[in-house]
Amino acid sequence: MANIAETKQVKEEKVAGPWKEAWRGFRKSKVAVVGMGIVIFFILLAIFGPLFTPQGINDQNLSDRLMPPSSQYWMGTDDFGRDIFSRVVYGARISLVIGFLAVVGSAVAGSILGILAGYYGRWVDTIISRIFDIMLAFPSILLAIAVVSVLGPSLRNALIAIAIINIPNFGRLIRSKVLSIKEDEYIMAAKAIGMKDKRILFSHILPNSMAPVVVQGTLAIATAIIEAAALGFLGLGARAPAPEWGKMLADSSAYLTNAPWTMIFPGVAIMLTVLGFNLMGDGLRDALDPKMKS
Repeated sequence: MANIAETKQVKEEKVAGPWKEAWRGFRKSKVAVVGMGIVIFFILLAIFGPLFTPQGINDQNLSDRLMPPSSQYWMGTDDFGRDIFSRVVYGARISLVIGFLAVVGSAVAGSILGILAGYYGRWVDTIISRIFDIMLAFPSILLAIAVVSVLGPSLRNALIAIAIINIPNFGRLIRSKVLSIKEDEYIMAAKAIGMKDKRILFSHILPNSMAPVVVQGTLAIATAIIEAAALGFLGLGARAPAPEWGKMLADSSAYLTNAPWTMIFPGVAIMLTVLGFNLMGDGLRDALDPKMKS
């Protein structure tokens, strides 16, 4: 019976695909699981939290302005008497949506450019790589400020700016992966039998290049949330009265000494969300990187 159980376990390990194997490796990291728990908590908070908020995000009660945390106002109130807990909960929607959409946009655009540069090489690679080098020559936040300044301050334009500045990171990552994959035997065999480049790119090269994109995407969401908060703090992102975390920090900066809770709770929300994505990204990197499995 013991031999049969061992044989069954060996067969299951052989049948398990690379993503199942990565999931097993991910679960072994307690820090990564904690990070995933934090991320799931904020996602659930963004989806279902507004159902349990006691006040509306823009409900003003000037008689209760700058009230400290209490049983009535769990996180206190701001200078307009608005409930900070309600605004932090709704702010999770804005920050997470910006993070996800910006990363999806930059991942798609960067992956396409990276695949083209790595697969075709020559002048295509030269042009795309030089564009990436020019974009990476600027600090990301300064480039985002420049893009928003051209498009105009708004939450949508902040999302576009964050997506643009992250394109080179995905593009260079995919390019390096494609350069190694296109020399593999199965790609050479596909070319030998006359398979078209489009099918090779999307049926063979792209699926085998997704592992580093998933890791980079998870870490990039954390960066995008910070960049969105920075743009909101500078007045280039979300506009009042939107409860975006960075904008909340900017609006309450004048009350740091006499009402510190107005800044503490949005700041803690940013910190925990970014920490969760970073921990989860590190766990995914360790699980998906063959060099780390040993």
